Amino acid sequence: MQEPGGPMLVEGPVEVVQKDGTLVRSDRPVVALCTCRRSLIFPWCDTSHRGRKKPKTPPPTSERHTE
Repeated sequence: MQEPGGPMLVEGPVEVVQKDGTLVRSDRPVVALCTCRRSLIFPWCDTSHRGRKKPKTPPPTSERHTE
């Protein structure tokens, strides 16, 4: 299953033809293909999508309302 903004996992080996016609290949048993286009090694995922989201953190304890 693919997470929104995350990679697409594909059983390898995989060949990808890029827009410029370049053929890239991976012989790995499972390949993570980048779907967010932020990867520095596109078309392969380098987990760059993880650093682009701000994690939601709960407010400090002093700001929480308790009943």
